[in-house]
Amino acid sequence: MKARAIGILGTGSDVGKSLIAAGICRLLYRSGVRVAPFKAQNMSLNSFVTPEGHEIGRAQALQAEACGIPPHVDMNPILLKPESDNCSQVVALGKVLEKREASAYFDGRQGLWSVVEESYARLARQYEVLVIEGAGSAAEVNLREYDLVNWSVAKLADAQVVLVADIDRGGVFAQVLGTLDLLESDERARVCGVIINKFRGAAKLFADGVRFLETRSGLPVLGVVPFLRDLMLDQEDSLDLGRHPQTRFVSGRVNIAVILLPHMSNFTDFNIVASETDVALRYVTSPSTLAEADVVIIPGSKNTLADLSYLKEKGYVSALNNHLHSRRELIGICGGYQMLGRTISDPCAVEQGGMSGGLGYLNIETELTQAKCTTQVEASMENVFVGGQLLIRGYQIHMGVTQRVNDELPCFRVHHRHSALSEETRLSNATKEEEFDGAIRKDGLVWGTYIHGVFDEPGFRRVWLNRARMRKRLPLLDIQASKSVTSRSQCELDRWADHLSSNVDLSDLLR
Repeated sequence: MKARAIGILGTGSDVGKSLIAAGICRLLYRSGVRVAPFKAQNMSLNSFVTPEGHEIGRAQALQAEACGIPPHVDMNPILLKPESDNCSQVVALGKVLEKREASAYFDGRQGLWSVVEESYARLARQYEVLVIEGAGSAAEVNLREYDLVNWSVAKLADAQVVLVADIDRGGVFAQVLGTLDLLESDERARVCGVIINKFRGAAKLFADGVRFLETRSGLPVLGVVPFLRDLMLDQEDSLDLGRHPQTRFVSGRVNIAVILLPHMSNFTDFNIVASETDVALRYVTSPSTLAEADVVIIPGSKNTLADLSYLKEKGYVSALNNHLHSRRELIGICGGYQMLGRTISDPCAVEQGGMSGGLGYLNIETELTQAKCTTQVEASMENVFVGGQLLIRGYQIHMGVTQRVNDELPCFRVHHRHSALSEETRLSNATKEEEFDGAIRKDGLVWGTYIHGVFDEPGFRRVWLNRARMRKRLPLLDIQASKSVTSRSQCELDRWADHLSSNVDLSDLLR
């Protein structure tokens, strides 16, 4: 192994490890260093498909972008996608390995550790520096012997470690000092400094806090990072409604309600939409909220059948019927697309077995299959969405084959795919449907797609939003409005890196 390594570990989950790692990646890249990210094991329902068609955590895709390189499966060799409180789908090297209960997962640690070692070794031969992200807390003492992602990787890489704490959630002194106290002596010796993240208010008011931490820990506080509002970078691994203010719906905007499903996945699909100046986007937990929405979106799901039952049990069907009766728009993405159809069958018990009636808004039928589609796609609009040469670029991650019936129209014509499926599997699944994606009702008010990132291209996003504006009798906006949002989002990594650099002294560490 040739690469040197920096480890970004935290005092807990959601303290900002992913973004701190991304910022350091960007700073190294801008200084001319060949750098790559590495997270041995990620537990997340926000995933991404690499150009080769492999599935990895979304955070590592963002970090790869920060490094100026394409995302690769070696950057996140193990991905756990929770299906219930005790069971996860295990994705190893970008492909589904199996479902595992937690106890069985820990019992199989050795086989997965060899995958981690091999991925790290391949990256270490290609890059000068690897920025390693940990998971959860750096002091998970009950899981130490099973560790695949924190200290085991830091030791493998002989990494210096920065400890990240979140002051916004309170108890930052206990976070830092308690974590350090629980480390083994060799682990503690690797920690070279502390970053206090998500600070609100005047930094000088925490000067005594910095001195206290440095005196008690014997470590430098490398910096106190102010909370950066309106940062257009994908969230880490979870959506915490308590930490996201409820957006108000207003008459002069396109009001979009995204239903917060129990097993919701890839909520990053909607970040760019929420950044549009004429959009008010809210994640909703009650059917009554839909009455104020111009557009309702049923997002992706890791357990489609369970989330479909949830919608029915919580009274969403009546609210959706009223929504459509008022000639407002309903969209389904991935699992949400499957729910919009007539039926979902699960003959192989991919989720829970059996068959369920869908919401019945589209003439489609879905059969869940054990083969998982992970592919990048490029497509153009069809039928109601006719818009010349406007392209949609995104990726598909789903288990299931959906057929349109009774001449239901497709949404998009697919021009290009990158897939990790074997040729045999690809050919066995091949139908005329592969030329198209999704389905749309003839009036254009109900549609669904398997394409994650469908709203990322500014041309399609503006055409779609202007359709909603037209229904509300609002003046149409020029495509430049959406292009400026996309341009801003493409500059956010540098904005974040600049913010990190101006508030954290990384000079010794980077040198």
